[in-house]
Amino acid sequence: MKLTFLGTGTSQGVPVIGCQCDVCRSTDPRDKRLRTSAMLEWRGVRLVIDAGPDFRYQLLRAGVSRVDGILLTHEHKDHVGGLDDVRALNFVDYPTVRPVDLYATARTLRTVKKDFDYAFVTDKYRGVPEIRLHTISQSAPFRIGQAEILPIAGQHSPRFEVTGFRFGRLAYLTDFKQIEEQELRKLAGVEVLVINALRFAPHDSHLNVEEALSWIRKINPKRAYLTHMSHEMGLYDVTSHELPEGVELAYDTLEIELND
Repeated sequence: MKLTFLGTGTSQGVPVIGCQCDVCRSTDPRDKRLRTSAMLEWRGVRLVIDAGPDFRYQLLRAGVSRVDGILLTHEHKDHVGGLDDVRALNFVDYPTVRPVDLYATARTLRTVKKDFDYAFVTDKYRGVPEIRLHTISQSAPFRIGQAEILPIAGQHSPRFEVTGFRFGRLAYLTDFKQIEEQELRKLAGVEVLVINALRFAPHDSHLNVEEALSWIRKINPKRAYLTHMSHEMGLYDVTSHELPEGVELAYDTLEIELND
C-alpha cells in the first residue's frame, strides 16, 4: 500500500494570496501546500481522495493518467472544485472514452450534480466530463475492485457531515471536527492515521493541533500525519520538531508505504 499526499493545505492553500507571513514567503517546498487531496495505491487499484481546485496540477505532478475511482469526503469546493478535469482521464485512450467512477454520500453527490449539471444532462455537448456516480453509505463498507473501504462518519460542523475512509490498517480523516464514539471504534487497530489539523488556535469547524493529538492518542496508531493545514501552522522546519514522537506534518508529494 502506498499513499501519496497530493495536497496538504487548507481551502486557501499555502501561500495565501497577498499574505507576507514567514510561511507564505518560505522557500522550503514543504511549506507550499495545494488543497488537500491524496492518492492511494492498494490491492491493484489507484484511488484519489478529493478533487479540489488543484486537481489538474496534482495529477500532472504525480504523473497520473489513470485512476480507478475518486472518493469524496464532502461537498466543499476545496474538495470537489476540480472535477471538471476528469475529462482528461476520460480521453487518455481515445477513441475509447472511459468514465471516471465517483464515490460519495447522497448529500455530496447532490452538490456534484448541481455544480456540474452539464455532465449529467441527457443531451450532452461533446467533451463534457464522463462521470459515473456511486452512492455510498457512511454505515456500510463498499468495494472497488479487490479493495474494501470502510467509511467513517463525522461532522465538519453542525451543518455539514464529512466522511473519512479506512483502508485496511490505514485511515484518512480530513475536515473533521467531531466524531461519535461508535465511529471512533471503527479505527481500532489502525497503524497509520492521516488526520486534519488546521492550526494551533481553536477553530469552529476544524480540529486544531491539540484536538488532533487528542484523537491520535485515543486511536493509538503507530504513525500519524497531519494534513489540511493553514499557513498559521507555522514553518515546517519549526513545527515538525514540536510534535510528539510518531506524529509528523505531511507535505505535498510525501509518499508513505505500509505492508497491507
